[in-house]
Amino acid sequence: MTLNNDPDNLPDKPGVYILKDIKDGILYVGKAKNLKKRVKSYFKEELDSPKTEIMMKQFHSLEYIVTDTEKEALILESNLIKKYLPRYNIRLKDDKRYPYIRITNEDFPRVLITRKVSDDGSYYYGPYTDVTALRSMLKFLKSLFKIRDCKKMDGPCLNFQMNLCEAPCDGQISREDYQKLIEKANLFFQGKYTEIMDLQKKIMTEAAHNHEYEKAAILRDQINSIKDMVERQKMEFNRSLEQDVIACSIEDEFAAVAIFSVRNGKIIGKEDYLMSGLKGGVENAPPNILSAFLKQYYSGPRQVPSELILQHHVEDEYLITEWLREKSGIEVSIKVPEDGLEYRLLKMVAKNANIMRNQQEQVKVALMEVKNYLGIPKIPRHIEAFDISNISGKLAVGSMVVFEDGVAKKSKYRRYKLKTPGPDDYAMMREVLTRRYRKLISTFKQDNILNSNILPDKKVIPNHPHDNKSIDKLPTDIKVIPDLPTDNKSIDNLPPDSGIKSKTDETRPDLIVIDGGKGQLNTALEVLKTLDITNIPVIGLAKEFEHIFVPNIPTPIILPSNSKALHLLMRIRDEAHRFAVSYHKKLRSKDIEVSVLDHIPGVGPKRKIKLLRHFGSIENIRKASARQIAEVNGINQKLAQIIQEELNDEIK
Repeated sequence: MTLNNDPDNLPDKPGVYILKDIKDGILYVGKAKNLKKRVKSYFKEELDSPKTEIMMKQFHSLEYIVTDTEKEALILESNLIKKYLPRYNIRLKDDKRYPYIRITNEDFPRVLITRKVSDDGSYYYGPYTDVTALRSMLKFLKSLFKIRDCKKMDGPCLNFQMNLCEAPCDGQISREDYQKLIEKANLFFQGKYTEIMDLQKKIMTEAAHNHEYEKAAILRDQINSIKDMVERQKMEFNRSLEQDVIACSIEDEFAAVAIFSVRNGKIIGKEDYLMSGLKGGVENAPPNILSAFLKQYYSGPRQVPSELILQHHVEDEYLITEWLREKSGIEVSIKVPEDGLEYRLLKMVAKNANIMRNQQEQVKVALMEVKNYLGIPKIPRHIEAFDISNISGKLAVGSMVVFEDGVAKKSKYRRYKLKTPGPDDYAMMREVLTRRYRKLISTFKQDNILNSNILPDKKVIPNHPHDNKSIDKLPTDIKVIPDLPTDNKSIDNLPPDSGIKSKTDETRPDLIVIDGGKGQLNTALEVLKTLDITNIPVIGLAKEFEHIFVPNIPTPIILPSNSKALHLLMRIRDEAHRFAVSYHKKLRSKDIEVSVLDHIPGVGPKRKIKLLRHFGSIENIRKASARQIAEVNGINQKLAQIIQEELNDEIK
């Protein structure tokens, strides 16, 4: 639906508005109790903050979505911000993937460790900061309640024989009885250990009364195991608490947010996040930061506690608590303590947020140093690094790692199995870079087309005038998308003409780092020139002396050994090397797995590896005498004779 220039035609209803620039990119997503009043506020002669003034100079068009209630608008706003990351919104940067416990949504559920939280009907608990401790706890839990571990229920398997699984795959336990085990696991991860022990004691007493002494003994051991674990809890309070304790620490352009999860009086997890999109002014106030965090953090399938402990009361506090109550089915309150145990805990969380902010500031300094030392046009927030790994040209692989704001973005890592015959490191690097950046050509061309043919069906407003008349002259291309649901799935099903673009497009790097010297650098420059990709800075970082090679300068740049920029570039280069080597080793191990040795009686996986390590290749084993083969640890003379005969028969 297209509206005319009169802003009075905007509805006096709650909803979400979307401000866009001339390229149809989303600048800002906001919610409003009254869309008409809220939108008019952007066209005043004097705006509230410098951030809003800068944003409105880029403003071109507006879309809005009507909702039934302000609460629905709040939910939709948080979902749209998380999905499209508008430039002028305060955004939760959820790059760090902490491990969670997932209890799957299956007839016979499994208990897994995952780093991805999805709205798939599963139960999620966490986050946990120590994955090693989490694995130990999960191992303990599975042995305690005998929960299945297999992906396919095609057993019974070894776990059943070792008394570690009840074998639901073989009908050894009914679905109802298995669900009781899962209920205990849920209580376990909720920290309700006392309830589990009371339940187990009741079942143990009944088993003993029925002369099922073996069953009673197993239950007794389970109770004792849980008691031992509870006693090892270090951070414990004197009363039962179900809380998330949240604090933030603010810098000019970002905020660090730390959150401690307290369940049943025990701290069970810690997370930290960055909030980006801060532009100064009143919007940088802690209440606004915390409000934006709560909306985005709890919009996913997270466990909502009964209390949120914050540093400050937040904007939309009533709406947020009502939304969380509706989402979780429990009463949720927000508290701002001024003394006592909760205040001391909040100070500890705030200290963690300060540490994270300081660490992020150091990364920011390092990135600024990189920009200044290399003389590149902007801070390299998105860096891509490449390396090659092979042995004499065999099983050659390439790697690409991505760092954003100085942090590894592992979801964007790529590895390449190379087809280039070797050994030829330059040709292999050429193949990797060509395969990587050929994909970006279409994206760059689309951007160029967009720049040269900017929305011909829309009126362009180059610089939005902040005069009194502008209130009465909204662009004619304001659209409404009616009756859009406020759940996550609705965002993925927006109408094709909504103009909202996904953020999954390829990102143009701010800097390319090649592991190598002048030769590798020249190869990279040739590839980019062939693909007609310009204005991306490229450097080579040589390992031996950590010299930096840049285009058009014959001598390398030598940074101080204590330079933060050098340490960052070395860390990125070394990560590319590690990723390439690990993939190469993986392919080598697969290559070792399948060989003629597999068909020789008496030669299993361990002996095969020992033989290949000793001789280096099948060909060398074939050339060796039986006596030489018998020198390998674990190979006797008789087996050595068999190996030699089998390998020579293979040739015949």
